[in-house]
Amino acid sequence: MAAVTLPAFPAPLRWLNQPGQWHADGDDALVITAGPRTDLFSDPGEPKHYANAPALVGRLDGDFTLSARIRVDLRSTFDAGVLLLYADDERWAKLCLELSPQGVPTIVSVVTRGGVSDDCNSLPMTGDDVRLRVSRVGPAFAFHAAAGAGPWSLIRYFALDGEPEAGFLAQSPTGPGATVRFEDIRHTPTRLSDLRNGE
Repeated sequence: MAAVTLPAFPAPLRWLNQPGQWHADGDDALVITAGPRTDLFSDPGEPKHYANAPALVGRLDGDFTLSARIRVDLRSTFDAGVLLLYADDERWAKLCLELSPQGVPTIVSVVTRGGVSDDCNSLPMTGDDVRLRVSRVGPAFAFHAAAGAGPWSLIRYFALDGEPEAGFLAQSPTGPGATVRFEDIRHTPTRLSDLRNGE
């Protein structure tokens, strides 16, 4: 597949799985449609491995932050718009705006090591203005989320072996598909000065 360029992302991007549809919208927006029964997850309690969700990733060197406003029509359980870190099939992490089994938009994080995922539900969200951010901080990574123009909340601080690429994923594990719009995509090649308050 040919490399994809996005002005807001300072490196070529590649597809891990081809989406049903996609397009760039201006310099800083991306729309990805996931097909039915698409996911990226390796169940820790069962021998189930899913890796068919469309994802667009690229290499970002050094410390950085990558953020986007996530807009997704959450219709089916586990539909999600995701910021992704991907080293390989057995080492990856995702930060999601996801529909919970209770029908609530929720910030969810998953870190996969050795081919086994964990799964952590963090914050319920209200409204349709949610921002997600992934950061590299030296040898570690951080996930943050924010509602509207509100402050960043630390969701997760963790290590991930390898040299993961960063990018965008759409999923619809139980439903007929989902379209995710990533707006106001921003990359900053600097290190967070305060991990805990997100600055």
